[in-house]
Amino acid sequence: MASEEDAEQSYVPQKKKSESEDDKRRKKIVPGSLMKALMRPGGGESNPSDGDQIIYHCTVRTLDGVVVESTRSEHGGKGIPIRNVLGKSKMILGLLEGIPTMLKGEVAMFKMMPQMHYGEEDCPVPAPSSFPKEYDLHFEIELIDFSKAKVVSDDLGVLKKVIDEGQGWESPREPYEVKAWISAKTGDGKVIMSHTEGEPYFFTFGKCEVPKGLEMGIGTMTRKEKAVVYVTNQYLTPSPLLPMIEDYEEVHFEVELVHFIQVRDMLGDGRLIKRRLHDGKGDFPMDCPLHDSLLQVHYKGMLLNEEKTVFYDTRVDNQGEPLEFSSGEGMVPEGFEMCVRLMLPGEIALVTCPPDYAYDKFSRPPSVPEGAHVQWEIELLGFEMPKDWTGLNFQEIMDEAEKIRVTGNRLFKEGKFELAKAKYEKVLREFNHVNPQTDEEGKVFLDTRNSLHLNVAACFLKMGECRKSIDACNKVLDATPVHAKALYRRGMAYMAAGDFEEARFDFQMMIKVDKSSEPDATAALAKLKKQEQEVERKARKQFKGLFDKKPGEIAEVQVEDRAGGEITGENQKNDLSAPFLERDDSQHCNEADGGQYGMGWFYSLWPSGRRIFSALGIDKCTIL
Repeated sequence: MASEEDAEQSYVPQKKKSESEDDKRRKKIVPGSLMKALMRPGGGESNPSDGDQIIYHCTVRTLDGVVVESTRSEHGGKGIPIRNVLGKSKMILGLLEGIPTMLKGEVAMFKMMPQMHYGEEDCPVPAPSSFPKEYDLHFEIELIDFSKAKVVSDDLGVLKKVIDEGQGWESPREPYEVKAWISAKTGDGKVIMSHTEGEPYFFTFGKCEVPKGLEMGIGTMTRKEKAVVYVTNQYLTPSPLLPMIEDYEEVHFEVELVHFIQVRDMLGDGRLIKRRLHDGKGDFPMDCPLHDSLLQVHYKGMLLNEEKTVFYDTRVDNQGEPLEFSSGEGMVPEGFEMCVRLMLPGEIALVTCPPDYAYDKFSRPPSVPEGAHVQWEIELLGFEMPKDWTGLNFQEIMDEAEKIRVTGNRLFKEGKFELAKAKYEKVLREFNHVNPQTDEEGKVFLDTRNSLHLNVAACFLKMGECRKSIDACNKVLDATPVHAKALYRRGMAYMAAGDFEEARFDFQMMIKVDKSSEPDATAALAKLKKQEQEVERKARKQFKGLFDKKPGEIAEVQVEDRAGGEITGENQKNDLSAPFLERDDSQHCNEADGGQYGMGWFYSLWPSGRRIFSALGIDKCTIL
């Protein structure tokens, strides 16, 4: 009994597969409405099934032998066989039911009543003009070929048949550079173009240098793959490969994808371009140094002039030793680092970089003029991932956190606020998996975490993102409501955002929770009062006379130039080791950015992560 009960409990009824439109049509078939006579046997043992592309000739006759229509040239047709995809193409019911019974090369005669061809009620295929759809007819079918096909376009205008499988998984896309052997035939087998000798045809994907349908098909291929791409006339756009498009109904392109160069538009505007010259080892992008890592590279830097002047070569100017640097620390130009993060070990890439991502914002070599566009040929020799904290004891974890925090402090002092913030946030993410075991460890952990949140708040304030700075301070005050430093920094963020009452409350609260902070709070309140007076003065000046006119008069309002109307304060020395990290908090805040908090996980790893993911084709990626 127990076994029977278990069997009943384990039985889960299978969800019934939804019935397709073709299945519903098949139910209308009545005995005798479709008859088949074998005229020539086919070969093989398999029959076509749903998803297969079928290629066949069809001749329709009346029962007394008069040809109604035909694809064959000897019967007045164009000599071009029909191509359909079973289960996807719209077909008359008799062929939908009859062709799956045939073998490759078979010729069969199907006798159909009207309801099996165009006389079917709600037939999805329109009948040709003057077609005798009310009569019984003979359909002579020759099944030339059938095979699995990839549907490239939903309207079946572009299909692909794989001849030889390719290598790897990557397919070309815009703006990759592609080399391929290509020939083209019409549907009746006439060769109209052949590029199979000399050098493979070279084109840039996305530049309309091959017909649209062919490019769509090649976009599904991998290296070394051979395939036939079937393209109907609506996808046969003029191109350098096939400049004259005659009245072809369809063209069959035989393609061998010889090679393609991965080209990435890193910024999306064509200025920073990475070309992969030599493939690396591993899987892209999983084996790339996306995270901050210690990297070893050889590189050669060239000016983008006619001579391609070399200004530095590690193999010549560095005694043959590679450059070793830690990513995420601003040690190389931003464009250089962005591209290296998307390289595999052993890969060689050619990077074309604009001046603002090269040396205009970085220490410029003596031979590189200001505003110069440069080109780097980079070889990634290898990289070391950051140390895994798994298995470390509490003190070892705190030592590792301190190393990263010190690096963040250095970046902050150098004015690299985004990079500094990324370092602090990296530690905070790792802290999510740290569990102090004693009260003493808990106190050290809480103090360190609060300090990191406040450093993040200082970075946001320097970057003009006041609301995010306030949010970072709130994380400290949620854990430690009487934290004077957090109150100070939040007050400065409120003041910079123009929320004077909130700022005053925080500065006054500082004095209550920590008497030793009274000098700093008093100075902040004085600064706040000065800013309030300045705002009031400018408001009075701007609206002077607006309410002094008599009814009916138009007041002239003095509008001050916004560029000169910003509230600025005195610059004070920034010291991360001081009790209060950020003293110059009065710079303009970008209110429009204040509410946009979720920038994606890789952006939090590195500030240029947004552009990296754009280059990958991924607009936004967040951790769930």
